[in-house]
Amino acid sequence: MCRTVYWSAQSGTVIPTDQWLGLTEHRFSPGVREMCCREALHCSFEVASDNLQRTAQLSLAGRSLREVVENQGRAVLTAQRNGSLPPAFTAADCTDQTLITGADGVMVPLVTEEQKQKRRETEAAQRAEQGRSSTAPVGRPTLGSDGPYKEFKILTFYDPDKSHCHVVATSGDHEVLGSLMRREARRLHLAQAKIKYALSDAADWIANQYRRQLPMLDEHILDYRHLRDHVVEASHVLYGEGTNKAVQWREEMMSCVWEHGSLVLLDRLASYLRHHRTGVKHEVLESLRDFVAKRVAMTDYPRFRQLGYDCGSGPTESQCGKLTARLKGPGMRWDKSNAEAMMALACVYQSGQWGTYWQSERQAA
Repeated sequence: MCRTVYWSAQSGTVIPTDQWLGLTEHRFSPGVREMCCREALHCSFEVASDNLQRTAQLSLAGRSLREVVENQGRAVLTAQRNGSLPPAFTAADCTDQTLITGADGVMVPLVTEEQKQKRRETEAAQRAEQGRSSTAPVGRPTLGSDGPYKEFKILTFYDPDKSHCHVVATSGDHEVLGSLMRREARRLHLAQAKIKYALSDAADWIANQYRRQLPMLDEHILDYRHLRDHVVEASHVLYGEGTNKAVQWREEMMSCVWEHGSLVLLDRLASYLRHHRTGVKHEVLESLRDFVAKRVAMTDYPRFRQLGYDCGSGPTESQCGKLTARLKGPGMRWDKSNAEAMMALACVYQSGQWGTYWQSERQAA
């Protein structure tokens, strides 16, 4: 395509064709940026570059494609923060006007400062050997992480039949996630849901944030499988891993809490504690008792089942896997800000906001 470029001392450079294509603010049109992001969510930037060349005749190097995608991810974060990207549904759209929320932490591989320094030294040696000058941007380079993995936090909202799902993620701490809880609950009209409850693992930071940020929740339920993991661990210490007695004991304990509730389970554990008064077995039973006693209200499974509530946090755990699948590929390491940008794009994709977001980008162009 041939483009006519106009210039004047008063207006500077004007390219009407670029304005028509929506390229006044970005080098690439919204359509190209969407294709880059869609491809890069499911494969490496180099593979995405090759796919775009073969399917859309777009010649874009992997490094340039990465820049486009990460910048777009940061734009998504901005849209989420300023409220210009509405959710795809609200509580009124959910099955029986029931809205469930979950939160979890997930580890993401990051580039350490040591790795960054080693890369810089290698690149400097190659430039010196080839007689090239540095193309790095002016200014202090971005610092690497102080460890190879950092916990990112994920927040989900969904309805009982999983036909609606809304998810956001952050690289911030539990206080940042608490702010997200309040912000997203307001946008989804959580307070207007007829039934609304949280379902998560036993992490104290999750319980604290739900209690502080979303006091309108009817219940906070402990994931059944999370409790089962603690019971299984105790059975291994009591009777040996893989033994029939261990299997029988854990099934008896889990059947007890499932059918009769955690208070009955605590009564059963008390009898075992009287039998094992010292040693490792006493310690593991005491630990299990304290764990359950602290969460009696969260483990009233008979009542939850009677009310028709879910007791497993599978949807939240599933989103943890989906949002980090792209980040955890073989040998992948990320700057924290870039990892958060990629997760923001994945959140938009998983939350059914993809079409809305890109429509707004085309209108803005």
